[in-house]
Amino acid sequence: MACRGYVSAKVKSEEWGSKVVTQLSEYIRSNRPDIKGYSRRSIYNMVMFYEEYSSETFYATVQKYLSSEFVQSASAQIEVHPKRTSQEVTAIVQPVVAQFIQPMAGQMPKILELTTFTNHIEILCRCKSNEERLFYILYANKEHLAKREMQRCISNQTYAALLSSKSNISKGLLEAYPNAPVMFKDTLFVDFLNLPKKHSESKLRKGLVEHMKQFILELGKDFIFMDQEYKLNVGASTYKADLLFYHRGLQALVAVELKKTKFHPRDLGQLEFYLEALDRDVKRSNENPSIGIVLCPEADHVVVEYAMSRSMSPTMIAEYKRILIPQERMQQQLNEFCDLFLNKD
Repeated sequence: MACRGYVSAKVKSEEWGSKVVTQLSEYIRSNRPDIKGYSRRSIYNMVMFYEEYSSETFYATVQKYLSSEFVQSASAQIEVHPKRTSQEVTAIVQPVVAQFIQPMAGQMPKILELTTFTNHIEILCRCKSNEERLFYILYANKEHLAKREMQRCISNQTYAALLSSKSNISKGLLEAYPNAPVMFKDTLFVDFLNLPKKHSESKLRKGLVEHMKQFILELGKDFIFMDQEYKLNVGASTYKADLLFYHRGLQALVAVELKKTKFHPRDLGQLEFYLEALDRDVKRSNENPSIGIVLCPEADHVVVEYAMSRSMSPTMIAEYKRILIPQERMQQQLNEFCDLFLNKD
């Protein structure tokens, strides 16, 4: 971190131009070919990493939402020596390289250790607010996101989908699972299916099954796919739940009912019937009440609110979108997600 601060100071003061940074990169790669990740662009990324995450505003955001253990202590602040001149570059290149390849113990804020440097660069380049950046650092750690997964989560507005105010969750779901608002998205993107505007529920279901890995990333990695058109025998009749999952963290069955048309209150009645059958005949004694999700292309929020107001079953309504839409920033309810993160097992 100290060398990143040094390079940052030189670049900002214009003592070091692009040529010097290029020379530093070439020196590292020629003298230490065994180490990777020190291209000219990578060094500039390291400087960005240092400048953004060492700012007072970022630390203030972390302090606001998380406990002090996630914030760098005053004794570990980065030291910079701005008085050296560009003529000293050759003399200092070797020790700078040594600092790059031998990280200084205790000088990285714990919050930054929660995900990879590659993920951090995605977050820094694509997220504008410190609250949004904090969310994705925590979410990447919680869901063990790789680079491509991180890119998709940012593109499909996971921040907004998880932390927005929700009227699509029933009282029963909130009572049984208080953290449901920050665990279940109200909007899922299925752009990977390339669905036409007019499509059948069967085509939607088959597409989701064929692309289950991508769909589970949309839902959350704690979901385990169990079956499609899961048979529920009630009396002399047989019914079929479109998709059945198991949520490891909640230890509960999750039934997903797919609709090709706008949400209708009768959809909720059908789902509640399936949950009753699951709880009576499928759920094991050590498992929690089953959860139901109606997944539809559109929902009138007022109709959803009315439908949910007296529902005591653990249910929610979610919309699926065929195409990704531009990213939006949102800064609310971050405390709930941070509390969930801090209280995880």
